[in-house]
Amino acid sequence: MRVVWDEDMRLYDFGPGHPLAPIRVVLAMRLAESFGLFEPPHVVLGPAESLIDESTLLRVHDADYVEAVKRAGLDPSQVDYARGLGTPDVPAFLQMHEASMGVCSASVAAARAVHEGGFDHAVNLAGGLHHAMPGLASGFCVYNDIGVAIAWLLDQGVERIAYVDVDVHHGDGVQAMFYDDPRVMTISLHETGRTLFPGTGYPTEVGGPGAEGTSVNVALPPGTGDNGWLRAFQAVVPQALEAFKPQILFSQQGCDSHFDDPLAHLTLTVDGQRRSYQALHRLAHQLCDGKWIAVGGGGYELVDVVPRAWTHLVAEAVGAPIDPASATPESFHALVTELLGRPAPGHMTDGADPWVRSFESGYDPDDSVDQAILATREAVFPLLGLHADPFSPF
Repeated sequence: MRVVWDEDMRLYDFGPGHPLAPIRVVLAMRLAESFGLFEPPHVVLGPAESLIDESTLLRVHDADYVEAVKRAGLDPSQVDYARGLGTPDVPAFLQMHEASMGVCSASVAAARAVHEGGFDHAVNLAGGLHHAMPGLASGFCVYNDIGVAIAWLLDQGVERIAYVDVDVHHGDGVQAMFYDDPRVMTISLHETGRTLFPGTGYPTEVGGPGAEGTSVNVALPPGTGDNGWLRAFQAVVPQALEAFKPQILFSQQGCDSHFDDPLAHLTLTVDGQRRSYQALHRLAHQLCDGKWIAVGGGGYELVDVVPRAWTHLVAEAVGAPIDPASATPESFHALVTELLGRPAPGHMTDGADPWVRSFESGYDPDDSVDQAILATREAVFPLLGLHADPFSPF
């Protein structure tokens, strides 16, 4: 198990008051550390072995855009608004290019660890910048570390990569980068674009010419909670992945689907999110010989949600799941009080006990979650040789 982390990744920082505060990753790493998750001998914690070179970045980003980021990072007053820089979402900051390259380097290091380093799993909690487009900054994302890492894997000869995005926002940047590439399947479960940024990710977005069926989108209604979300996951993701037969599973683990998140409208608990980590881990072993790369993503309740959710993620990947009833360690309480002057959550659970009702056992055509599931299955399953209606005899 490889955990990529470097204190320098805190430099990806848009400044005071911005929702994507680096303290959320720091707290997650500290909570995971306080549970002893980095102590087993099979766990290697440390920075990326080296920074990627610019040619790796240019596999997915336009050269003119990279130059615009460099200029803004030298002088934040010199921003290219047409490139999405200098906006409230992506304000410019000094050394923006270098900080963003650092995040990309960490995700490539995670990919390298799984592909050629002898590790089954790798995690980079500072990554997950899935909204960045080839020539455009968007949604708190300058460079798309996921796209960079997937392109690196393709260049190493990997033939089929599955990307699963559980962030509450559609993984639009990664989808755009590989929409026409049949070697990459992108699956995104998110709040519908009718009510949430970026306004994309509809079931009809199924992949470009020659890659039909490799873009899978489950657009969930606002208010979807643990049971509905897990039902949607189980009704779409395993079947799509089994049909695609990936060699590596790459997941974006944004935890902004939580009911306490201030920027979205789904209502999952930490307990429901933990169940999704278990499902992804299981699928990695069932389909990819255990090869699983996980990165962070969204999550804007900095104390009560992100540290607990991502500690459960690390624990699942390490193979040392934490009992949800466990109390959070006193050292974590002291750290939160010291840094933020507020209390920390007392336990690793929200007190929920999620369960999954199989879509194959029956569905309600008047239920909004079931409507979303069926819309996705009808759009993409036939392209994968699968039946959209579980009760169809054909």
